[in-house]
This record gives sequence, structure tokens and C-alpha cells, in this order.
Amino acid sequence: MVNDVRIAGVGMTPFGRHETQTVRELFGNAAGEAVTDADVPRGAVEEVFFGNYMGEFAEQQGHQGPLAAEAAGVSAPATRIDSACASSGVAVRMGYEKIRSGRADVVLVGGGERMTNLSTPEGTEALSAAADALWEIRAGMTFPGAYSLMANRYFHEYGGSREDLAHIAVKNHEHAVDNELAQFQRAISVDEVLDAATICSPFGMFDCSPISDGASAAVLVSDEFAADHGLDAPVKIRGAGQHSDNFALGDRASTCQTPAADRAAEMAFEDADIGPEDIDVAEVHDCFTIAEVLALESLGLYEPGEAISAAREGETTIDSDLPVNLSGGLKAKGHPVGATGCGQISELTKLLRGDHVNSDAIEDASIGVTHNAGGTVASCVVHVLEVDQ
Repeated sequence: MVNDVRIAGVGMTPFGRHETQTVRELFGNAAGEAVTDADVPRGAVEEVFFGNYMGEFAEQQGHQGPLAAEAAGVSAPATRIDSACASSGVAVRMGYEKIRSGRADVVLVGGGERMTNLSTPEGTEALSAAADALWEIRAGMTFPGAYSLMANRYFHEYGGSREDLAHIAVKNHEHAVDNELAQFQRAISVDEVLDAATICSPFGMFDCSPISDGASAAVLVSDEFAADHGLDAPVKIRGAGQHSDNFALGDRASTCQTPAADRAAEMAFEDADIGPEDIDVAEVHDCFTIAEVLALESLGLYEPGEAISAAREGETTIDSDLPVNLSGGLKAKGHPVGATGCGQISELTKLLRGDHVNSDAIEDASIGVTHNAGGTVASCVVHVLEVDQ
């Protein structure tokens, strides 16, 4: 027996700087919001999956599964998931698979991260641990450096320019202007992006996602549980996929393609019994502007070499046929790494069910996709969401 899985409720703190709150407090707030939104008693939760990457670095705190359950007011088996920036995306998939298999009817999933209490060098060192310690970290590799290699190789193979990337940043900032949960709620111009301080060529400051604190959560339930308890849960997870790739960027056949995302997307679309052509809206992992390009191509929404001009041509903006990152994306919404994947689920759920500030832009949309990557896409998880029409 395979059970359908619905998203009964979602919750998310604002992403940004939370100087006085720990991860346990942030997740407690997000989980409380999700449980209230779901209208499901905490006692009904049968399992907890919690995504966190930097706990030992930022708060000297490991073993965060039971800590997250306690913060959420839940007594249930609890597991911490670490898949770098894909941690809570994988947590969502674990909850989805648990319910699909018939082993549970109600699962709390989510993630949290505290990052801004670290200095820039400390945060850089912590994030770098998601790369290969032997062959990349020792050589001084950082993620801005790694993604700049990916961008420059993309330009070499397919063409493109810094201005193409700038349009991605401008688009995502524009989408975040009215999103009260976003870290940056202001518009920027292409000239501002191009004139910003260089971080690692071709990236300037506005090409890079920020350091953020925050948490996200979702209550997943079986279709049968939702029906039996009269829950208002119009959005379901129609499919999910997860895959991985060679860990070090230099060990891959190409530095401007992401096979882990290719395979995760194929798995999710097969699970959902749809194709890329059925997608109405997408939330993708734009930790750097080039990452949005690679994500759109891995999802099959664009052929290799074609997504670089999508934002500049207005093909992924709020008024287009395929809006991408209506939340503002990681670029403007923020990127507390352990919370990001479930944050995408939270934002897309609200977009599809009509209670997001940008829902009017996709009032006829029924199917959306999330793409959440870890490291230089050594890991990736993709979810397909559908709303009842």
C-alpha cells in the first residue's frame, strides 16, 4: 500500500539575524506555527526529522534530533539530518517516505540554523567543511571560489556574462520586496550588482546568498489521516527524489553540470508521473546566481546552456509563465543552511494554496517543484508539490 502525503501545515521564522535566539528556540517557533497551521495535536506526531548542518560549529551542539522534538513540544522518535545545505530538504523526503510506506500518518519535518553569531572567517570555515577536507579545504577552497569555477566553466562552454547573472539577483530581490519573512526586502538594479565589490570573479556581493539565521517546519500527514480528521490540506507532495555525486568538484566529469540534481529530478518526476513541462512554478537553490541556472537545466526546464539568459529575457520573473523563486530565493530570502530546504517547501505550499504575498502571480498554478542542493551539488533533493483544484 502506498499512501498519498499531504502538507497539513507549515511554519517559518523570518530569515536574517536573530542575535538572542538559539536554534532550539527558532525551531520551536517554526514548529509551533506549523502545528497550529495544520490543526493537528502535538500528541499525534509519530516521528520528527530535523535538518541541521552547523550545530557543532555555531553552538557547540550536536545530537539535535531529540532537542528539536523537545523544542517542538513533541514526544516521538527524532532524527537529525545533515546533508549540508540540503539538510531539511532531505528531512522532508524522510518524512514523505515514512508516510508513503504506511509506517506513520503524521510526521514533523524541518530544520534550523544559527550562523550570524560566527565571525566571517569562522562562518567560512564552518561552511567549507561541506567540501572535501583532503582535496579541497586544504587547498584553500571556499564555496564562492568553487561556484565561481562552475560559473566560469559554464561561460566557457555555453557563453553568458556577468550581466546575465545580475538579472537573476535583480529578479529574486524584486520577488522578496513584499515577503515579510525575507532577509532582504528591497529591490536592486543591474548596475548595483555589477558595481558591487568583487567576492570571487565573476561574482560580486549581490551574486552571493547571505549568512542567515532561521528555522522552518512542516507537518506531513497521510491522505487518510487528513480525510478522517477533516483537515484543510490542499497541497500534497506528489513526488520526491534524491541523489548524490562525486564529493570533490575536481572529481566530476564536468564542473558546470550537476548530475545529482539531474537524477534527483528524474526520480521526483517519475514518482509524480509528470514531466518538466507540467511545472508551473519553481523554488530552486540559488546559493549563488549561477546555481539558479544550473538548477533550471538539471530540472529539465531548460536545455544545457539555455537558462543563463532566462532572467534577462523575463522568462522566470513574477509575471512570466514559469516564475522562479517567488520567495526571493536564497539570494534575497536568506540561507540559514539547515532550514533552507523545508523553507522552500513552506514558501511553495503557501504560494500554491493562495496565502503567500505573491500567490496572485500564480493563481492558476497547480504544480510546483523545489530543488535543494548540498555543497557544490554533491547532494540534491527535489520535491514535486500539487494543489487540489
